[in-house]
Amino acid sequence: MKKFIVPLAIFAAIGGLLMYALYLSMNGDYSPRDIPSPLIGKSLPAFTLTTVSDPARKVSRDDMRGRVYLLNVWASWCVACRQEHPFLNEISKRKIVPIIGLDYKDERNAALQWLSSMGNPYELSLTDQDGRLGIDLGVYGVPETFVIDKEGVIRYKQIGPITPEAWEKKIAPLLKELS
Repeated sequence: MKKFIVPLAIFAAIGGLLMYALYLSMNGDYSPRDIPSPLIGKSLPAFTLTTVSDPARKVSRDDMRGRVYLLNVWASWCVACRQEHPFLNEISKRKIVPIIGLDYKDERNAALQWLSSMGNPYELSLTDQDGRLGIDLGVYGVPETFVIDKEGVIRYKQIGPITPEAWEKKIAPLLKELS
């Protein structure tokens, strides 16, 4: 009987922690999307990547400096990206902020076809076929969006699709502050 007490106590403790996390998420006090990025306040990792539209064109991190922009990590195979894409198209049409795409672990032809059919909100879209830049950025899954300031510093990370609520409460005020 005594040999079951320790495993039972551990099981109860884990169950209690899971119940507490569920309680927080149901009350809106916690969301997995609230995971802070250790890269906030740090420079965008160095990279040189080709663009989806022109595989001969190379773009580096330093080419992007001097302006505020969104770096949106997406893929043609991503279901949540389909949900987010109309909102990105709207932001692009309103010319609020340049949006740079990072096509993550995707085939070039699939990406081109997707942009052609869904609309292309990106000023340019970089190809990250092997996912190295995504790994350097700590991407958990697509879509994820980063607000990058004029100095090339990551100021905010949105995990999951950009929603109108996230735009109004977090991203738009930050963009206004950085402009």
